[in-house]
Amino acid sequence: MTKRVAANRQPTRAELERLLSADLRAITAHSDRVGRYYARQNHLSHGDFHALLHLMVAETAGTPLTPAQLSQRLDVSAAAITYLADRMIDAGHVRREPDVEDRRRSLLRLLDSSMELAHEFFRPLGDHLRASLAELPDRDLRSAHKVFTAMIAGMSAFESELYPPAESSARAEKSSKGAPGGRRKPPSKAAAAEPGPATGSGSRRRRAAR
Repeated sequence: MTKRVAANRQPTRAELERLLSADLRAITAHSDRVGRYYARQNHLSHGDFHALLHLMVAETAGTPLTPAQLSQRLDVSAAAITYLADRMIDAGHVRREPDVEDRRRSLLRLLDSSMELAHEFFRPLGDHLRASLAELPDRDLRSAHKVFTAMIAGMSAFESELYPPAESSARAEKSSKGAPGGRRKPPSKAAAAEPGPATGSGSRRRRAAR
């Protein structure tokens, strides 16, 4: 029992929900601080780290992202995503590959070296979590997983209200429209700078944004 609820009584349903929401915010805050450290250690901007995080989550789920999908998740223009992707490819973090289900599209995939770098950094976190959970029975972990799954579903529903799919698709389509003839305009300096620079030991001279 936490200090937020008196120790001599069981919390009500409303109090439990508030505790879970507070716990989620605390986890998010800790995660953000850890992510900032990882980004700084690996010479990434915070925006580039968020891009890698979205790509890693998608890779783990077996649903790699297209540039348009990453654009929607980061809420930046298609031109900025093109610039970001080119930069991260040059830095040795990401590769493009054709989508076997739709050859008109490409997928952004994390390189194995980038995944290994993340796993190496976060492995001690896994050890700490394992130690913290060691005394909890499996049934508690199963219950916690059900709770987290439900909370993720709630957050996803809220996100869809903030960024309706139709609105996101229209914004991405509008951003990708180029000059007459269907050519994409190069990103403006402001748009190009939006995600932030990505550098690293394997980085090469970045290509011009396509």
